[in-house]
Amino acid sequence: MRTLKVEKQTFSLKEPFRITGYTMTDWDVVLVRIAENGHQGFGEASGIYYFDETAESMMAQIESVKHELERGATRRELLELLPRGGARNAVDCALWDLESKLVNKSIWELTGIPPKPVDSVLTVGIADKNSMARQAMLIESDRIKVKLDDDQPLEKMRAIRAARPDVKLLVDVNQGWDFSMLCELSPEFAKLKIDMIEQPLKRGEDDALEGYESPVPLCADESCLDTSELDSMVGKYDIVNIKLDKTGGLTEALDLANQAHRRSLKLMVGNMGGTSLAMAPGFVVAQLCDFVDLDGALFLSEDREQSLEFKFGTVFGLPTGLWGNVG
Repeated sequence: MRTLKVEKQTFSLKEPFRITGYTMTDWDVVLVRIAENGHQGFGEASGIYYFDETAESMMAQIESVKHELERGATRRELLELLPRGGARNAVDCALWDLESKLVNKSIWELTGIPPKPVDSVLTVGIADKNSMARQAMLIESDRIKVKLDDDQPLEKMRAIRAARPDVKLLVDVNQGWDFSMLCELSPEFAKLKIDMIEQPLKRGEDDALEGYESPVPLCADESCLDTSELDSMVGKYDIVNIKLDKTGGLTEALDLANQAHRRSLKLMVGNMGGTSLAMAPGFVVAQLCDFVDLDGALFLSEDREQSLEFKFGTVFGLPTGLWGNVG
């Protein structure tokens, strides 16, 4: 017999983290446990904050399909039971973990994906240009992602590049610019050898990019949630950012990765925040990606006891006890 339990948990950040339109001091997550035949599968989600998903709303969604899940609904059936978003993500990842334990196979055996360490960016949040340059100086990695809005973006990137001439730099605007600002800034960012501009425009304003040849590769985040939106990205973006909370789980995320590759789009894997339990499925997707952003758990005052193997921006493996990783 299968049983499901869901609970809200709150994790404090080491310091406030600012992106376009939001300042975060802690992360509420939903933890799902699915038990069957003496084994437990675990999944975690933070939800899509810009769609106003909360721990409470996600818990209500999960409880609404508890009966079907406890009767044995599969991951593919889950795609019909719940819409994309954090609730489905937490359940889907718990089902992957449970399946791995029930059949005694690792996630790598189940997916056919060979694992290797991956190099993640480490992130600089929005502040004044001098503070951001100091943050960048302290990062022990050769890959840095910088959060920007419409307040002095070029001045901030010049300060950061001067402080760190040695690193790959990615920029994440989180829908904070308009098209004219993108056209003005992208040539200057190219001079600074920026490797990517992520989500410069608001979701739904992507048609402005049709025919635009950006001197810096553009990445879709908020504009591409899952496979249903992928075709509309072709010809506008070079890269798609896969996040498990957007796709509603690892199952859809792997489908999105495969379909993006067939359309010759590059891939990034990102996160909405959370503990190592939330970053873990991203590590699986990261094996298929050109860019990796899995540093969410590093912002926490305290991570879960079983955490990702993470050092100087390199992620080496999964948390012990998850998806066949026995340590």
